[in-house]
Amino acid sequence: MSVPVRFARRQDSVASAAEQMRSLGIGVLPVAEDERIVGIFTDRDLALALAGQESALNGLTIARVMNAGVIFCRATDSIEAAAALMGDHQVRRLPVLDDQGRLAGLLSVTDIAVHASEQLAGETLGEIAEYR
Repeated sequence: MSVPVRFARRQDSVASAAEQMRSLGIGVLPVAEDERIVGIFTDRDLALALAGQESALNGLTIARVMNAGVIFCRATDSIEAAAALMGDHQVRRLPVLDDQGRLAGLLSVTDIAVHASEQLAGETLGEIAEYR
């Protein structure tokens, strides 16, 4: 998983989140409050916000465009269990929570390929891309 994890807060502007994503070369930011995950903001959310909003991004908050239904795993879960969650829910990035439910990191398919198993990463990506 990637640590330290970068995140946004609900009250942050979409513009500041987009700038953070651009400068870090990432496509997702977990949304956290008091070290607890409350949502996910993706590059897709950004694109939809741009297409659907006439207001400036500086006035648009993350809370208005984030996904509140977050799929996550625990730091103690096996890599296979985390990969299965990714496949089942068709997500390429998975927030990782510690024992207290705080954001500990972010797991990607690339992390699985580089640090665990290219075969498992390929199978996971196949599940993610599968049309349902």
